[in-house]
Amino acid sequence: MTQCNLKSLRIAKASNRTTLDIKQLPHHKPGEKFLKSPIPWNWLAKAAKQPGKALHVAIAIWLIAGMKNNRNIDLSYNVLEEMGVDRHATYLGLAALEEVGLISVIRNNGCYPAVTINEFEKL
Repeated sequence: MTQCNLKSLRIAKASNRTTLDIKQLPHHKPGEKFLKSPIPWNWLAKAAKQPGKALHVAIAIWLIAGMKNNRNIDLSYNVLEEMGVDRHATYLGLAALEEVGLISVIRNNGCYPAVTINEFEKL
């Protein structure tokens, strides 16, 4: 009867990762931006169905809202530029999200758009 070598059956660990690390989600580092949750799935799914960069705009809105801990924000274009979204695409994304009732927007010349995240119940 052959003896089984248990060490040969073990799955090799990835470099410097423990079993616990593999099960945990990646975590932001100090000073890095992160999305604060929970984000209602129905809200996000509806945003994802909108054309163009609407989902990018929606994610940026939630990022800023999480940082401010407020559903009323001034939408900075810096966050959207980090995501590769230009101002024109931002305007279109805002309009698409507003049209389906996910957000309300107040626009003033020379100022960032004032955005309010609305409640959204159904897909």
